[in-house]
Amino acid sequence: MDNISERIGEVKIGRIISRVSVGLIVLILASGAFGIVGAGERGVLLQFGAVQDKVFGEGLYFKIPLAQEVIRIDVKIQKDEIPASAASKDLQIVTSKIALNYHLDPESVNRIWQELGKNYNVRIIAPSIQEAVKAESAKFTAEELIIKREEVKEQIKANLTKRLLEHAIIVDELNIIEFEFSKAFNEAIEAKVTAEQLKLKADRDLERIKIEAQQKIAESQGKAEAIRIEAQALQYNPKVVELRWIEKWDGKVPTYWGEASPFIGINR
Repeated sequence: MDNISERIGEVKIGRIISRVSVGLIVLILASGAFGIVGAGERGVLLQFGAVQDKVFGEGLYFKIPLAQEVIRIDVKIQKDEIPASAASKDLQIVTSKIALNYHLDPESVNRIWQELGKNYNVRIIAPSIQEAVKAESAKFTAEELIIKREEVKEQIKANLTKRLLEHAIIVDELNIIEFEFSKAFNEAIEAKVTAEQLKLKADRDLERIKIEAQQKIAESQGKAEAIRIEAQALQYNPKVVELRWIEKWDGKVPTYWGEASPFIGINR
């Protein structure tokens, strides 16, 4: 009788353990069937490792445990700074740093994962920036790259936009942080600027000399004209001499002059 009771007890315990195990397995599987895609993300559905057409948006999703997996991918705007070197139209080596703002096309993240994986910035973005910079820098001389910087930026951006759009990567903004040239080129630019400044100063000095010469000529002509007019006045009116004498007289007379008149030379 005791043996029977023991066996019955063992059976009940075994059933309880089995039920608990099954319950735990079901709970684990059920918990793995749900997930959440966060804000600014998309979920790529994999079934037995193969990429599916389904793309999960933000919020709760359901998948088949063990058979399916969801990879969450960031679709918010991202920023990369990539160094790039190229040759200008006049064969000057140019080193630059490009700052790129971009985001992944939310509807095509499954294709991006399938073709590029998670290292898309290394596999496609950085090489595309290098190629775009080389292609567009070759259209400008080194001097034009400095003077027409905004135009160069827009052309690089247009080139890069076309390249990355083929891979469902959208360019938001591009900026050229810096342009660096060889030491010899920088020295040549500095010498050119110095020469232009000296030329500008020489031109200003020449213009000043011309103006001063014209002023002197005008002054001389004015004096000559005044002398001519006065000579003509003396010729027709001798009393002009007396007028000039009076104009120059300081009003003082000698303390003693006897019978002489202080107004010498003035006709009475």
